[in-house]
Amino acid sequence: MDNKSLEMLEFPRIREILAGYTSFSASRELAENLQPQYDYEEISLLLRQTAEARQLLGLERGFSIGNVLDVREKARLAALEGILEPLSLLEIQQTLAALHEVRRYLKNISEDFPLLWEIAGGIVELRQIEKDIASCLDPAGEVLDTASPALADIRRQLRETRGQILEKLETIVRSPRGNRILQEDIITEREGRYVILVKMESRHEIKGIVHDISNTGATVFMEPTVTVGLGNAIRELVIEERREIDRILRLLSAEVGAHSDDISRSIELAAELDLVLAKARYARRIKAVEPVIINPAREKDKTRNNAGYLHLVDARHPLLGDKAVPFSVGLGDDFSIIIITGPNTGGKTVTLKTIGLLSLMAQAGMPIPASGESHLPLFDGVFTDIGDEQSIEQTLSTFSWHIGNVVRIIRGATGKSLVLLDELGTSTDPAEGSALARAVLQYFLARGTLTVATTHYSDLKAFAHTTPGLENASLEFDPETLTPTYHLTVGIPGGSNAMATAARLGIPAEIIDNARSMLTEGSQELETLLATLMAEKQKIASLQRELAAERDELARHNTDLNSELERLKTEERKAIQEARDTIVREAAELHKEIRQATAELRKEKSAARTEQARRTLAGVREQLDSEAWQPRAGEKTEADAGIIEVGDTVQVKEAGLLATVLSISEESGEIEVQSGRTKMRLGLDSVVKTTAPQDRTASSAGIQPVVRRVPLELDLRGKRADEVEVALDTYLNDAAQSNIAEARIIHGIGTGTVRSIVRDFLASHPLVKSFRTAERDEGGDGATVVSL
Repeated sequence: MDNKSLEMLEFPRIREILAGYTSFSASRELAENLQPQYDYEEISLLLRQTAEARQLLGLERGFSIGNVLDVREKARLAALEGILEPLSLLEIQQTLAALHEVRRYLKNISEDFPLLWEIAGGIVELRQIEKDIASCLDPAGEVLDTASPALADIRRQLRETRGQILEKLETIVRSPRGNRILQEDIITEREGRYVILVKMESRHEIKGIVHDISNTGATVFMEPTVTVGLGNAIRELVIEERREIDRILRLLSAEVGAHSDDISRSIELAAELDLVLAKARYARRIKAVEPVIINPAREKDKTRNNAGYLHLVDARHPLLGDKAVPFSVGLGDDFSIIIITGPNTGGKTVTLKTIGLLSLMAQAGMPIPASGESHLPLFDGVFTDIGDEQSIEQTLSTFSWHIGNVVRIIRGATGKSLVLLDELGTSTDPAEGSALARAVLQYFLARGTLTVATTHYSDLKAFAHTTPGLENASLEFDPETLTPTYHLTVGIPGGSNAMATAARLGIPAEIIDNARSMLTEGSQELETLLATLMAEKQKIASLQRELAAERDELARHNTDLNSELERLKTEERKAIQEARDTIVREAAELHKEIRQATAELRKEKSAARTEQARRTLAGVREQLDSEAWQPRAGEKTEADAGIIEVGDTVQVKEAGLLATVLSISEESGEIEVQSGRTKMRLGLDSVVKTTAPQDRTASSAGIQPVVRRVPLELDLRGKRADEVEVALDTYLNDAAQSNIAEARIIHGIGTGTVRSIVRDFLASHPLVKSFRTAERDEGGDGATVVSL
């Protein structure tokens, strides 16, 4: 990338702000040296990493790499057999602990954040070094007694020897002679030796070594002879302590040095991870998102040779904060050059800088303050001519400086570059400057270089209007307030509004009026036309906003109606369900009456009992034939498939035989069937409709029992109340014929309706010896065990 253009677009300022979001010096260095890239895969990876980091910070806003420090130089020093200071070792221990914690955390969430884990996964865990340093040094950097047995022994001896010295000195201090010869009854140190404060005139009354004299000369700091030997012993122990501490620090340093490369690599990965987090934090601050980067490989399939299609939606300059006015612009599809016109101080230069700066940020792997719909191509260079750096010392005029920049751009730009030209052809004769500007734009047009230029020349507006591949754009100017709105409009040229701007900035009205009178009639008509167009455009925009508001209101109303409709449907389904539940309960009661009637018939065959049972059955049938039990129009019931008619094949439940229906008596509820040569009359509830067997010769030869395998359990879950008794009675008959002594009936728990039906039926069935609730491992309350 062109460094001069980076400075003009204020990319170094972006890097400086980004560095402020990093956590330690290594990542700060990466941020300060951040450069736009040109590799599609690398840029895509950087943007996806930042997207993951933004998602992670959204879930845990305070996440960071912790107390990581850049200890690479210390590790390299240790690798050269240098002895590290205790505080340096503590910094390494603290850094390793923080690295381990970051690695552990990201490993736990690696499935959701694989790209961040891909970075953190390379961090080397050196827990032994961390443990060894922590066991040898306290948080203040002092070597612990437990660092080695030798050090512990030396320090024990030191404590004992100091205790002996203090004891002897205390004896002197508290003695009568001490009260007489001592200046003060305290014990202190001089040059690492314990001394007492003796009066100058009494110094010859006690033997010892004088280590110091007070400033007044009245006190002598003396080490009594009785403690000299112990003091020498302390000096020797201190030297031994120092040597042992050096040995311990040397061992710890050697351990660090042996893993210098691993430590340095882990720091680099931590810096890379922290930079990604810094990009995410900065993105949250400026409300930035990752743009879509156009893959150059796909662009090769297209006929044009330029960098691709640039499309920014609601783009904002990142350095303007809340003052930035968003704009949208497209470039590279129907046209490759845009000429922006508009009022002075209207935002033309800011627009140029925004386009260039956002392109640089995206190629540096940074989110941009724009909509996620924004698309950006890969540029091999972003070249700009913005500003004015004229120099008297270098005899460099404004025009010369601009031309020098244009020369630099022409030499460096290709068909895959982005060129930004501010006030092209200015600071010279308007006619020559306009001609030169048109020639430069034609040069870039021929090479397919995406270009954005600003101007005040009317000739360039006409040139853009008549030349294919060029397009006008303007920054709006409010004709009522005579102030710029900073809104960009593509397709319409804008007026310079120099008179209105000059008046707004303080030029007296008489000068403005005089200047207007000097304008040619054509110029005045053009400015009036542009002002009228802008006013009409603003009216249309206002109307569009009103229509959009009405559309949104209708959409909200439609949503409310749909919600109310859904609520009503839910209530309807609830009411239907409640009605069905009520019918199920009533059905259970009806079936209970049926079972009671059946039981009475089985127990007592008297005419009175039979008549009573028939009346009960008739009442039940009447209720079952009522409207509540009839299916809705168009609905089919499972019972339709089970209607028995003359000629149907049925199965006799108790005998398990197949038979053909000869006649049916609705009044008595009986059916006449024939199985082989045998005819029999049975109750309708003693048979069940079935399909005819494939081999009819076998059935006509005689009575052939149906052989079947009967399971040890019957599952009634999901069956309706009116199906339970039939299925249970059939199963009990089959089980009895198969000599099954005990069976399990699975009815589930639910509301208890099916369970009640089952147990009531079992209580009166002639094949049932007894039944009980199943054990916990057999199904508990959801099953009943039957003994046959």
